[in-house]
Amino acid sequence: MPRIDNDIKLDFKDVLVRPKRSTLRSRSDVDLTRSFTFRNSGKAYLGIPVMAANMDTVGTFNMAKEMARFRMFTTVHKHYSVDAWKEFATKNKEALKHVAASSGIGDGDLAKLSEILDAVPEVSYICIDVANGYSEHFVQFVRDVRRKYPNHTIMAGNVVTGEMVEELILSGADIIKVGIGPGSVCTTRKKTGVGYPQLSAVLECADAAHGLGGHIISDGGCTCPGDVSKAFGAGADFVMLGGMMAGHTESGGEIIEKNGKKFKLFYGMSSVTAMEKHSGGVAEYRASEGKTVEIEYRGDVEITIQDILGGIRSTCTYVGASKLKELSRRTTFIRVTQQVNEVFTPNTTRD
Repeated sequence: MPRIDNDIKLDFKDVLVRPKRSTLRSRSDVDLTRSFTFRNSGKAYLGIPVMAANMDTVGTFNMAKEMARFRMFTTVHKHYSVDAWKEFATKNKEALKHVAASSGIGDGDLAKLSEILDAVPEVSYICIDVANGYSEHFVQFVRDVRRKYPNHTIMAGNVVTGEMVEELILSGADIIKVGIGPGSVCTTRKKTGVGYPQLSAVLECADAAHGLGGHIISDGGCTCPGDVSKAFGAGADFVMLGGMMAGHTESGGEIIEKNGKKFKLFYGMSSVTAMEKHSGGVAEYRASEGKTVEIEYRGDVEITIQDILGGIRSTCTYVGASKLKELSRRTTFIRVTQQVNEVFTPNTTRD
């Protein structure tokens, strides 16, 4: 029988972080690097755990080069050719420790992933990405990849519940992508009615993963640097960003000019735009679960990166966390009905 879970579930917009006394003198005193050792691969990670999503308008090689400069991570989208990977690897050897090769679970996906990893053995991260991480086929695919690549670090998702996080970790994944429907160009919740408020999903999935020695990525739902901090405060080990990284010089797609302004396309990977580009159209048995938007051109991504990292450092100073590692231990969330005072809109102010 259908049932209703009456427990309160919260999104980033439903909370603020309560400030606490701090001995930190400056934002510059905050260390944002994290080090992890992964449960199944045994490999170590060192860097700033903010990720560019594996969307073809975000997870580009140009984005990866810039993100790696800040020791940040990029899950490179799965539509690059093996030759393109070889060229990138030859010219950007230092970036390879900050990138993952992405794969779906369709026909030919494992074969192409294998070609990439054989051609560029320095890539030690694999991102297995599907919209619905609850299928047995997906779990079996994760097991197959783990058997074939016992020493690679595997990211897998997306899911939003603790029991599925546990199953994927026990099936060989190291880092679980958490999030169904929170993304700015995702329409899964409208098309299917399926989803889970992102803050609660992160809280519950982090608890499940950490109990087994695994890790999670909060994937989707961040609209500003404060949301990134909230995801880390809720226990996310990594935070993956799509819309916040779109529209930049390093993002995919051509610049479009309209009425004297510049724009770039940004679209979900289950949108009509993506499926027409990569699959020849929307299959008759499914519906589009993404939308396409035009984002005003934002310039170089470096400025956005500095804004995000500056915001996280500032959060840490408000709660007395000298290291990003300490943020979740220092975070108390307060439920709110209003995030910000919007009496003046962005059109009437200057940042």
